[in-house]
Amino acid sequence: MRWMAVLTSIVALLPQVAGAHVVRHSSIPQAYWGTWTAGATCVDGDKTAIVLSAKAYVSPAARCAVDSVSETPGEQGATYSARLQCANATAKAQKKSVANLIIRPDGTDRISLGPSFESLAAYQRCGTAGPSAGQ
Repeated sequence: MRWMAVLTSIVALLPQVAGAHVVRHSSIPQAYWGTWTAGATCVDGDKTAIVLSAKAYVSPAARCAVDSVSETPGEQGATYSARLQCANATAKAQKKSVANLIIRPDGTDRISLGPSFESLAAYQRCGTAGPSAGQ
């Protein structure tokens, strides 16, 4: 009977332990700040370039403010999921929408970005001014 009580306690606590690995942040980690491109090289007027900063994500299509960022550990480094408030950069009416952005490291100065794991695209850092994403 004692073993049954111990087993029941473990089963009751297990879901709480499993969810404890996600850490919430108020901004994008500094290692990912800077300009990133999906193209082979960074050039002025690059239509694939995006800019990440502590509290912003800017692309040719949208300007977004960071609400929160969730960090989940992974084999190749932490994966981040940012919750964003976005305005369409080309629309005259500044209607806000909610968006998600997944940021996953792919090595030194390389990351994958996208709204879901199924749509991640590879990006490389433009220039070497910031810390590398592999840190």
